[in-house]
Amino acid sequence: MATLLTDEEFIELWETHKSAAKIARLTGMNERKVHTRRRTIEAKYNRPLHAADARTNPLRQSGYEHSARHHLGIENGTVLVFSDAHFWPGIRTTAFKGLLWAINELKPKAVINNGDAFDGAAISRHPRIGWDSKPSVVQELKACEMYLGEIEDAAKKAKLVWTLGNHDARFENRLANTVPEFMAVGGFKLKDHFPSWIPCWSCWPTEDVVVKHRMKGGIHATHNNTVNSGKTIVTGHLHSLKVTPFSDYNGERFGVDTGTLADPSGPQFVDYLEDNPTNWRSGFAVLTFHNSRLLWPELVHAMAPGFIQFRGQVIDVSKL
Repeated sequence: MATLLTDEEFIELWETHKSAAKIARLTGMNERKVHTRRRTIEAKYNRPLHAADARTNPLRQSGYEHSARHHLGIENGTVLVFSDAHFWPGIRTTAFKGLLWAINELKPKAVINNGDAFDGAAISRHPRIGWDSKPSVVQELKACEMYLGEIEDAAKKAKLVWTLGNHDARFENRLANTVPEFMAVGGFKLKDHFPSWIPCWSCWPTEDVVVKHRMKGGIHATHNNTVNSGKTIVTGHLHSLKVTPFSDYNGERFGVDTGTLADPSGPQFVDYLEDNPTNWRSGFAVLTFHNSRLLWPELVHAMAPGFIQFRGQVIDVSKL
């Protein structure tokens, strides 16, 4: 049974250990609830509770910025990477259900949300298309909270990382440029609403593998990403879902596109695409590590409504 703590007791524990995982072990609380309590206390007392790995930059220590990198240090195990969910109220896609299935089956060490879970349609810099109807910011936030909450519940002890995407950035960019006086007010940062997810620009499962929302553009982006970086690069943004191997004197590495967790024909894209065909695919990536070496990256593809394909099998996820 979890230990009940006063705010003062929680603050003292946090200042001593500076780690949600350690406090969860000591008190029996769920780690997600520790993060939620931490954010609540920060907002209530206008007092930042710094994590042990906070950067020395005072802005980052105060939570104003996303840290640039987060290192996982994976030696053996699986990491699931999804991107471009563009979560929309009332829509649970086949790829999303497939992700829940994969979390339960593969028991990953980490789940990486590789950007653009939040769409920000109502605050886009692009002009409105005709009389289209878009969900409000609060409706989108609630959708993200609900769907990411399902992932959190399924992932249990897996580390949860969110590499910021360009659509995600709309939330803070609009506020920072419109009402800069509200800097540091609780709720004005996207991560305030998702305390279980570690925000960053790039996540490094190992020193040779980088997960980030985008790098190069165009049809050859996966090839150009790995050639130019000298690393295996796992990106989203382009929705194409593919693996491009590359070998040179340094050995073998990969450019991976994690596709989109959304339905390519979903309402997020209908007017934007003007009924044009797209080279998009719905799914996500599975990264498996052995002795810190990445094995050949695998893809899960949403092949039909309610069905995914993975490792030569067709799997029914319609009831998830």
